[in-house]
Amino acid sequence: MNPNITDSVVKATIAAIVSESATTEEQIQMLLEIALGWQKKHPTAKDLRNVISLYYRIYEMCGEDYPLLKAKAKVGMGKALQRIPNVSPQLLLQAKAAYDEALPILQQFAVKAEVAEVQMNLGLALQSLVPFNLARIVDSVSAYHQALQVFTWQDYPQEYAILYNNLAIAYLSMPLASAREYFHQGLAVQSLLVALKHIKLSEHPREYAMLQNNLGNAWQYLVTAHPLENNLRAIAAYDEALKVRNRQDTPIEYAHTIANKANALRSLSDNRPQLAIQSRAYYQEAWEIFSQYQHLKQAQLIAKLVQKTVTDITNYHQQ
Repeated sequence: MNPNITDSVVKATIAAIVSESATTEEQIQMLLEIALGWQKKHPTAKDLRNVISLYYRIYEMCGEDYPLLKAKAKVGMGKALQRIPNVSPQLLLQAKAAYDEALPILQQFAVKAEVAEVQMNLGLALQSLVPFNLARIVDSVSAYHQALQVFTWQDYPQEYAILYNNLAIAYLSMPLASAREYFHQGLAVQSLLVALKHIKLSEHPREYAMLQNNLGNAWQYLVTAHPLENNLRAIAAYDEALKVRNRQDTPIEYAHTIANKANALRSLSDNRPQLAIQSRAYYQEAWEIFSQYQHLKQAQLIAKLVQKTVTDITNYHQQ
């Protein structure tokens, strides 16, 4: 349900907590809990902006007396800023600044997991700023590696899986430079394989599917002298992801994976019209799902691929 976090709700919440017969520190902690609870309820962009205003009020209440709580308010702001969809990088820059301010204080006073979570979020903010030429991908990778010192597979399997997934995406996005490019692509594959040694289908299905889907992508676009083998490996990875992802429970994730599988099948379809027909069926289903859920950008992209595959099939029949 939409939490409907309006400006008046924020003001009323602050007024109610401040009127309590509690210490300032207790009031700040209560407000932090409320803000965190709101963030977990799938808020809209407008809701998130009002959550940020609550965090800012908490930040002001801390003054110089409660540095750790002040840092936690900054982290909350950063997380909310990252979740607001925006075509410009301004909110991401604000999120990065919030994490940069909070980290030294958290490293001094907070538990290691809190520090690692901020490093993970900072890595993602930096990664998102790279296309704007406002951050370096190597700094994002460094932040992820710092977080991995705490988020081990034994104690934090979900965070561990997400970090290795993000690392793989970061490696694949590194600048193209012949031999170095191949090295980065290899690192991406290796990152995902390392994570999959520990993230099992039976224990962490969602994370397992995420890793397998991106392993398929990494295999598919790995530049080697063995494209056939790599495409077959990619298809096997997508099939593993599809053991979890389905149209009913995870429609968008499912659509991405079948579209990826369609790409791999189409790459293999030279003189194999049956593979082109399979590819077209997957593209068609992905297009239907993206259209149904208003993911129009993806739907338009897939529509072009459907048409290209139809052309491929027509050409086979004319040969």
